[in-house]
Amino acid sequence: MLFLEKYKTILIAGAAMAIGLFLFISKPKEEPVAQSEIPLFEEPQVQDAGSAAPEEGNEPMYVDVKGAVKTPGLYRVEEGDRMIDAITLAGGLTDKADEKQLNFAQKVHDEMVIYVPEKGEKPEDYPQTGQQSGGSQAASGQEGGKVNINKADASQLETLPGIGPAKAKAILDYREQQGGFKQEEDLKNVSGIGEKTFEKLQDSITVR
Repeated sequence: MLFLEKYKTILIAGAAMAIGLFLFISKPKEEPVAQSEIPLFEEPQVQDAGSAAPEEGNEPMYVDVKGAVKTPGLYRVEEGDRMIDAITLAGGLTDKADEKQLNFAQKVHDEMVIYVPEKGEKPEDYPQTGQQSGGSQAASGQEGGKVNINKADASQLETLPGIGPAKAKAILDYREQQGGFKQEEDLKNVSGIGEKTFEKLQDSITVR
């Protein structure tokens, strides 16, 4: 008994250490965290210099279609559209329309007035529908008594002195290929139109 009393404290401390060591060894080890679960450092998002915001489109263009069409009115057109496109938007031609006086291939532009004449109508009979902001523009291709060589069709061009069907077609072809005449003198660049012919008609034409 004296022995137990003497070493009681040591025995209790040893037992406590043994129990603690046993509990530490028997404690389940934590599983390692999977690498895929570790959040990775996210690189900052850099906007590609080439992916700029889309540019705003061009301003809308409108043309006024009048005369012998099924639904006259104001219609929105796109860059590169031609007269035939505008007339189609207006429901197409009526039975009274004289399509021979029209240049369906003519490109349209903003604020343009397209007048479709009826059969029997002549250019001089067309109503004056071209008073617009920015200047007077007659849809028939005649302005102030002059023929607009940028807008006139073949029949209107043939009213000019020295211009027959062949030269009228040459003018239309040149206009289509070059995108129009910038000045009246450019008409001399058309095949078959020389200085003398130009002198005869220069007072009868306009490009604006």
